Amino acid sequence: MTVNLLDYDLEGLAVFCERLGEKRYRAIQLFRWIHQKGARQFDEMSDLAKSLREKLATTAVVKPLEVLSQHISEDGTIKWLFDVGGGDAVETVFIPEDDRGTLCISSQAGCAVGCRFCSTGHQGFSRNLTTGEIVAQLWFAEHFLRQHLGRQERVISNVVMMGMGEPLQNYSELVPALKVMLDDHGYGLSRRRVTVSTSGVVPMIDRLALDCPVALAVSLHAPDDALRDNLVPLNRKYPIAELLDACNRYLGHAPRDFITFEYCMLDGVNDQLAHAQQLVELVKAHATGGVWCKFNLIPFNPFPASGLHKSSKEQVLKFAKVLLDAGIVTTVRKTRGDDIDAACGQLAGDVKDRTGVASRMARQRTIMLQPVASLASPPAEL
Repeated sequence: MTVNLLDYDLEGLAVFCERLGEKRYRAIQLFRWIHQKGARQFDEMSDLAKSLREKLATTAVVKPLEVLSQHISEDGTIKWLFDVGGGDAVETVFIPEDDRGTLCISSQAGCAVGCRFCSTGHQGFSRNLTTGEIVAQLWFAEHFLRQHLGRQERVISNVVMMGMGEPLQNYSELVPALKVMLDDHGYGLSRRRVTVSTSGVVPMIDRLALDCPVALAVSLHAPDDALRDNLVPLNRKYPIAELLDACNRYLGHAPRDFITFEYCMLDGVNDQLAHAQQLVELVKAHATGGVWCKFNLIPFNPFPASGLHKSSKEQVLKFAKVLLDAGIVTTVRKTRGDDIDAACGQLAGDVKDRTGVASRMARQRTIMLQPVASLASPPAEL
């Protein structure tokens, strides 16, 4: 049985090489070829001994995900739909900025949390992604973008685990993927520039602090338990007080000195100035020192099943002013890629319609540049 080398962090790859009778330093060479150079074929890996390449050819593969579709927004945002088998597909989004390139990665096919304002949650949950399926999104995007943009240097500087799924409910597959992203022999990303977004799985927040502390973003969306129970069902298991205590514990290990609280602005639901004042009181009551958190206000992207509406720009700014006047760092997320349904909360919009027979239709609609075929799979498979 062959193994997919995208499933391994560097330590896992070293163990695999030792099982083949190879020295551990061979794992570093192999790891660099796969992640830094985007190599799939072992014959390309010229500094590996021929005997090792022959062993790899019979025991391992570098297996990327099949690209079902690619859509490019007017603002340069790119969204990919990847086939993960079994009728499931996941979406990944690249967001270019002047000073960074951010990739939004999925961790599950669907999501079991069921937040009211998120279209992924309304799709339901199918399964966890493997480490290799998580890493494959970064592997493909990084090496496609280098060819697409004609660049030799790294394009993706930031990764946010904010795509489909709740990352901390797929913990065992998430952590090795994070380690690949952070490894200097892999993608060499800074811990400050890799963010895990969670709806509040308290025990796993504590584990992440010890195992792989990266930047943490928490989907808060309400100032009290009654409202958050309605918007984020997980709150019934891990209420706000427990969640904020976990956030404070995380700060002792985090690469940043603050936690980001994400707050989706819902017209008439959680966007009143009284809600903002409640948030001020809430975070100050849980502060153990100075500034320990910041708020990122997110414009809601409506979809029919939600029954919710977007707050007006004027209301969002008024809400932000209450927080800012209280000395809380507050930003309003700029909407990107909404013309291709790639904005926050929109991922997975048509995933179920793109399985089975519809998958073949999606392939016919794919907007591809030629380099994609050479990276993702042989042209015959596309």
